[in-house]
Amino acid sequence: MKKRYLGIFLIVISMVVLSACGEKSEEDVVEKLSETLEEMDGYKAEAEMAMKTGQEEQRFTIDIWHQKDDYYRVKLGHAEDDKGSQIILKNDDGVFVLTPALERSFKFQSEWPQNSSQPYLYQSLVQDILNDEEASFEATETHYAFKTKTNYQNNTNLPYQQILFDKKTFFPTAVQVLDVDDQAVVEVQFNAFDTAVSFEADDFAMEKNMETNGDAPTFSSNNEEEVFTVLHPLYTAGAEAIDQKEMEFDNGKRVILTYGGQKDFTLVQEMRTDVPTLTTPEAVDGEIVNLGFTVGALTDSTIQWNHEGIDYTLASDSLTKDELIEVAQSVRGQEIK
Repeated sequence: MKKRYLGIFLIVISMVVLSACGEKSEEDVVEKLSETLEEMDGYKAEAEMAMKTGQEEQRFTIDIWHQKDDYYRVKLGHAEDDKGSQIILKNDDGVFVLTPALERSFKFQSEWPQNSSQPYLYQSLVQDILNDEEASFEATETHYAFKTKTNYQNNTNLPYQQILFDKKTFFPTAVQVLDVDDQAVVEVQFNAFDTAVSFEADDFAMEKNMETNGDAPTFSSNNEEEVFTVLHPLYTAGAEAIDQKEMEFDNGKRVILTYGGQKDFTLVQEMRTDVPTLTTPEAVDGEIVNLGFTVGALTDSTIQWNHEGIDYTLASDSLTKDELIEVAQSVRGQEIK
């Protein structure tokens, strides 16, 4: 009889020990994520991102390079525009947005990437978890899942994100950025994540990253036969089109669209057929904002961006930053003949 009770006791103790050793707590996982981030010297990752903003879904690939402590190279390639790839670069000289095929480079006075959530950067994901004391946690068979608040200072319509980490490696595998209705607006799927990497001395230099393969046409090769199609925003925040002015230049054309109502704004579109190649990047005021199809510069009252050789400036004293972003994202949607 005593042997029987002793056997049961040992089984119970074994189950308790196995249970305690088997599954990590939320605190254990957060600590391990912080340790993993601190111990890595750098990483290379490949991901795919889908943005369900505006009237259509935008899809593109992302190649991420990071070298400790503060070197970043994020290459964004749009699925429908292989010539319009852009690179967000951070090195000792500052933060840059490069479009090599167009021979355009811009320098930002920015604290990127620390100033906002970045769903494709490991550092940002871990930091958002650490900053949210109310983050929810769940362990599945293969992943650790967190739901946290985001830090999008320029877009309050995306308050939460869901993050999946692989249970074996503690590397991110998927991220969903959610809107106020808990619907996924941005989805990132990591296809590769490698910390056993090394970098060349100039991998984060602007000059090297501005190089093309020699086959891609450059912006300076535009000619007068190119068609300048005026685009109107599909989302106008209730404003209506009230005026359109066109101006011709020796080396291009400018169109100014004016919208009025409770919300007023102006959209300027300009194409130049002959742009001298600049040896230094153009200085830009504002913060980096991802519009889905391109990267723009956002201030309190303007967004500037370039897409397919056209320069766009959206300006308004009455639109909020969220509305500026939403109007800009919708400009790509419809062509007006």
